[in-house]
Parts: sequence; structure tokens; C-alpha cells
Amino acid sequence: GHGKCDCGKCKCDEGWYGEACQYPTTCNLTRKKSNEMCKNSQDIICSGAGTCQCGRCKCVNSEGNGLVYGKFCECDDRECIDDETEEICTGHGKCYCGNCYCEAGWHGDKCEFQCDITPWEIKKRCTSPDGKICSNRGTCVCGECTCHDVDPTGDWGDIHGDTCECDERNCKAVYDRYSDDFCSGHGQCNCGRCDCKEGWTGKKCEHSRSCPLSIEESAKKCQGNSNLLCSGRGKCECGHCTCFPPGDNRVHGKNCECDDRQCENVDGNVCGGHGICSCGRCICNDGWFGKLCQHSRKCNMTEEESRSLCESADGILCSGKGSCHCGKCICSPQEWYISGDFCECDDRDCDKHDGLICTGNGVCSCGNCECWEGWNGNACEIWLGTEYP
Repeated sequence: GHGKCDCGKCKCDEGWYGEACQYPTTCNLTRKKSNEMCKNSQDIICSGAGTCQCGRCKCVNSEGNGLVYGKFCECDDRECIDDETEEICTGHGKCYCGNCYCEAGWHGDKCEFQCDITPWEIKKRCTSPDGKICSNRGTCVCGECTCHDVDPTGDWGDIHGDTCECDERNCKAVYDRYSDDFCSGHGQCNCGRCDCKEGWTGKKCEHSRSCPLSIEESAKKCQGNSNLLCSGRGKCECGHCTCFPPGDNRVHGKNCECDDRQCENVDGNVCGGHGICSCGRCICNDGWFGKLCQHSRKCNMTEEESRSLCESADGILCSGKGSCHCGKCICSPQEWYISGDFCECDDRDCDKHDGLICTGNGVCSCGNCECWEGWNGNACEIWLGTEYP
């Protein structure tokens, strides 16, 4: 937004420079504020691979090859160069953010090894009964599947089988995240399917035959207006919900529909100290607004100062997905999944478990789950606390 494109190259307006006219010649930021905006998730300025210029990272590419890139210079495709051939991924794959993705028939960190069987045979051996490569739950290397181990606490992963076709997680009900029991403790798990003990029934042996309600009637009472039993936050027993974690009154409601943890920021502050939480939503005090009441309606900045703080590294205001208020981006409420300081993140990229983003045990931060204390896993689905919550 600070220049014109002429034959594939930018001609920058006065006061701007860079390949995409993303750097201002005059900076209104303090050095401290500028450096804060350039820090990656490990608090390293430009990942140690660039310099910070007015809150934007300029990556070091001494040879002019553009192999170091990213908002925080976090991608270094030099990692993909093979020492012997000096080719990227040895010429048998493509590099993305420092990682090689190999062509069929090749493997290794830099695609340096060739399989001794044909690509057709590799695909045949790795194809699961449902026609997917390693059931979409593993990686195929030379005809053998390496299944993704989602449980760091166990001796072997929940996913197993020659083509990763067995997923033991299918035997765990939502509430069983808080115990080691498969099949609700009332059955045995065989390749992701529950064989129930006498007196119990249901896909996960969750329903007692002594209950006067049918499985469908019980589920309907526990669902309420949600698509999930007890809103995915509790245990359904004969039409009644018991909310989890046990003893945590922040999760409540007839169908566990209220999760007041959603009112807390990563530091545990409720509604930023500028409002009250009601059934998982913040009601802000006068003078404050935002999902977590984080924005003050008063502003002591000029429009120009405000806009300069809202421009992302590519020079676009709030990544084109929000509006700027007092130097902070307010992401479009119509697109609930857009987040980040510059509205650059898509929270749909966060992992789900049982249909819930971050399993309801953490918050989605720029496409990655930040789990609450005691929880682990890509989707915060694994309890690692010393005691059950």
C-alpha cells in the first residue's frame, strides 16, 4: 500500500523503501517497542537471522538468494541444502521453511536416500483398508508406516497397525481425557472399537442398560443446543451432565455450556480486569470493548501514529482482515477464527479433538494450541498433571 508495481518491481512512495515498500524511512517507534514487535515466540529478535527495522524484520540474505524469510525470519531454507551435492533437497524434493518434502521413492532429512522398491509398491504397502496413505495418521517411508504417537506418556502410541489403521483414541469418550480408562471403563478396546462388558452398551460403553432412557434419549437430554454431549466438557450419565474438570466451577450449566475459562487471557486475567464474565463471554465496563475487554475507547494517538503500529510486515493494515484502533488491530468479528496482533493468524489451523479446538483445554494462539496447566498434546488432549483435575 506504499507504492506502485512496475514490471514486477515496486516503486515506493516517498518515505518508504524495501522490495515490497514495507520499511518506513522515518520510524516513530522507540527502539524498545520496535524490538518487541520483532521478537519471535522464543523472544529472539528476528530469530537471530535478521535485523529489526521499525518493528519489521529484514532477513539477512548475504548472497541475495532469499533463502531466509518469514515474518520473524524464522524460515531458513539453507537447512535443506545437501552438503555433498549443494542442491536443495538433493534435487529430489521441495523445501518449505527449512524442511524437505521428498518426491515419491526418496527419503531422508534432505531426500538423500532412495528406496529399493518402486513408488507403486511403496504406495500399495502404505495404503490402509479405507484407501488412505497410513490412514492419514502416519508417514510412509519406503513402504512402511511410522504412526504419529500422540501420547508422550505411554510406552506405545494410541495409533498403531501396519497402516496406522487402529486409533485407540476412538475408544475414549470426551470425559475420559481425565482418566486412563478406555471404553468408559466398561469394556475393552480392540483396534479403536469397544467390546462392552455385560450391562453396558454404546459406541464407547458409556450407557448403562439399567438406565430407563435409551441411548438416543439420554444423548438428546445431554446435548441441549450443542452438537456434542455436555458441550464436549462433561460426562453424560443417563441424561444428566457432570462437568469437567471436576471441582472447577468455571465450567458450568445444565449441559456444561458455560466455560468461563474463555474469559481469561494467557496470564489468567478475567476480561482484562475491565469487565465481568457471564457464561464464557465478557461484559465490559464503560470505556472498554473487545472479546476480552482489552481495548480502551480513549486514544491519545494521532491517526498516522495509530496506523503505523497496525501495519504488518508486508505494509498492509491489519493484514486486510481488521480495523485499527489506537495502534492495535481489531480483527473482523464476522471471521471468528482471525486473530493475532496484526490479524495475521487463522485459528482454524489449531488442532481439534472430539470436535473442540484445543479440546477446550487451552486457547488457540496463531494456529497453535497454548494449553492450560496440566495439559499437553497438539490439541491439549493429554492430561499430564500430577493428579486428575
